[in-house]
Amino acid sequence: MDSAIAETAPDSVQVELPVLGMTCANCALTVERALRRVPGVAEVSVNLATEQASVRYRPGQVALAEIVAAIRKAGYDVAEGVDDTSAEPIGAEHAARAAEIADRRRRALVGLIFALPTFALSMSRDLGVLEALFGASFSPAHAHAASANALINALLLLLAAPVQVFTGFPFYVHAFKALRNRTANMDVLVALGATAAFGWSLAVLLGLAQGHVYFETSALILALISVGKYLEARAKGRASEAVRRLMQLAPKTAHVIREGVERELPVSQIRIGDVVVTRPGERIAADGVVIGGHSTVDESAISGESVPRDKTLGDIVIGGTLNLSGTLRYEATRVGRETLLAQIVRLVAQAQGSKAPIQTLADRVSAVFVPAVIVVALATLVAWWTLGGDAERALINAVAVLVVACPCALGLATPTAIMVGMGKGAEHGVLFKSSIALEQLAYLKVAVFDKTGTLTQGRPSVQAVIAFGEQDPARVLQLAALAEHASEHPLAHAICAAAQARGLTLSDPDWFQALPGRGVIAVVRDGTQRVRVAVGNAMLMHVQGVTLNTAMQQQIQRLRAEGHTIAIVAVEGQAIGAIGLMDVPKPEAHDGLAALRAMGVRTIMLTGDHRQAAQAIAHRLGIDEVIAEVLPTDKAEHIARLREGLRQREGKRRTLAMIGDGINDAPALAAADVGIAMARGADIALEAADVTLVHNDVRDVARAVRLAQQTLRGVRQNLFWAFFYNVLLIPTAALGVFQEYGPILAAGAMAFSSLFVVGNSLRLRRLPLR
Repeated sequence: MDSAIAETAPDSVQVELPVLGMTCANCALTVERALRRVPGVAEVSVNLATEQASVRYRPGQVALAEIVAAIRKAGYDVAEGVDDTSAEPIGAEHAARAAEIADRRRRALVGLIFALPTFALSMSRDLGVLEALFGASFSPAHAHAASANALINALLLLLAAPVQVFTGFPFYVHAFKALRNRTANMDVLVALGATAAFGWSLAVLLGLAQGHVYFETSALILALISVGKYLEARAKGRASEAVRRLMQLAPKTAHVIREGVERELPVSQIRIGDVVVTRPGERIAADGVVIGGHSTVDESAISGESVPRDKTLGDIVIGGTLNLSGTLRYEATRVGRETLLAQIVRLVAQAQGSKAPIQTLADRVSAVFVPAVIVVALATLVAWWTLGGDAERALINAVAVLVVACPCALGLATPTAIMVGMGKGAEHGVLFKSSIALEQLAYLKVAVFDKTGTLTQGRPSVQAVIAFGEQDPARVLQLAALAEHASEHPLAHAICAAAQARGLTLSDPDWFQALPGRGVIAVVRDGTQRVRVAVGNAMLMHVQGVTLNTAMQQQIQRLRAEGHTIAIVAVEGQAIGAIGLMDVPKPEAHDGLAALRAMGVRTIMLTGDHRQAAQAIAHRLGIDEVIAEVLPTDKAEHIARLREGLRQREGKRRTLAMIGDGINDAPALAAADVGIAMARGADIALEAADVTLVHNDVRDVARAVRLAQQTLRGVRQNLFWAFFYNVLLIPTAALGVFQEYGPILAAGAMAFSSLFVVGNSLRLRRLPLR
């Protein structure tokens, strides 16, 4: 059985089951109801667009086989294929979907081959074409007209019967299963309409009733709707291409060293600890650590970085990325379902299968839609028969009502747009955990950013070197770097890196002492001399007896006002200069925040840094508000207060997002309406937030908001069309506006309605995000 399983809690498991045979929203609701009745099932969501059932259950109370049995008992099926522990959980599902689409194509093709001649023959008789071609025998006034009509009716029966039997078979099977489960779906409406038209025509042919035959109507109803369903299935397949493209990144085989011998094995047989060899042009088979070789690897499909990254001893490689130049040997650390690629595929598939809150209305309407349509059709039949006395006209109008009603469009309106939108996001490194997150992000009003690593590079760097008096700035930096060369502090690394970047020679100090919270003192070689150097803050200078005159203090204060962290450098008790270090903003941060402000989103920085540094960064980036000097444990409380204030000002619909690194900011991310985690490569924490930005690019926040807004706009358009279509055409059909052609036009309109919804959703694939 083909399914994707993920642990969601210590006592529960979540499984994604591909369900076959669903044709409309009522089908999805039927499967949901059947699964909710199974003891041990905690949560169920069935998505018509992805044709998946997302089920969270307790293994101690119910087995997966019982869940599958409940789906089958409800009249539907589950795709068979790989074992639940397979590394490729979605492959067999796609095979089953492909087989289903091929079957729909065959039935639609047979339907058209027989239905079109049936329609042509019927219209030729009705329009007098046969009389013009073959003489007066086909004239109603001719003595042999009855025999000629009977012959034509028999021929129409022979042409329509294959459509009724072969093309209509799935509709009748699904309708029977639905009625057996005391529910009604689209198949019931189609089966009733086609059977009524065919049955009436057969009765006329056998002399049991008087009137016109409608074999062409029954045939075209089934043929046109089958064509619509086939095209709809193909369109839905294109909507899920994003997941399929991600899956195709994984190679099928890998070169694994076992017992000293290199063997080509299926990727599913790789174990943690295996040594894998990847040559140029091959894809990395599993997540791992390089233990030999050197190469460049294209990680654009995962990290979004267009520039290939060098890989050498100790570097991390990600499964699914492309090895470009050299041969790499790496030790597998995550395999199968645990690789980053498999996690992304699973997250996207689960998110696409979730339900957005906006779908609630459509679900409520769908639950009563089909029974209501049947009631309207019966009322139409009775009204026309009673008031007009014409049973034939009454039947045709009732059939038109049954066929024109489209619960499919209602069921597809939300999930198709959500599926395409999330797929588009996945292609551009924006991963939504659920459709709820996508909908809430569309209403974003306040964006709260952590500073370090989110808006800034996440590491300090030397931004300014000032020399006091006649000192040389290069000597100030070199002496500071010599003193800091033995330190492990991040500021020390930044000072040494700046010195090396300027080509200054460094060596270990002769003597070294670190003073936590103050700085370092060391004895270093300055040319031929050994000198005592102190590097640190004002407190260290005071302890060392170093005096700073007014001019020096003013220069230091200027740097501090700009947001720099200051390291004062003193030699033999005399201050010679100061170094300004700063965690500088990311190059793209300004544009990303400007894009949010252009959308009307208020930007806030929430950081533990001191206020001057935070204000300096905020001023450079144009941030609206700064909340500084906040302890990590208090960030969630600040988010809660901001969220409550937003509710009071803007109402419950407007939302607040917290953007952080997904690990250190986890409580704050959870406290926001939408938690957005920014990460890079193998460091992605997919479960840490509602939205994960793989590219670690601040501009992707605005892109995610724009994608969410456009997706929700597509949902609204789809829902409007689905409701408008049914509200307009059901009464039109009941009033008999299209007369005897009503059922045929209704079948075409029904097929078009679903295609319109899916096609409108597919437009999101062309949305420019970069």
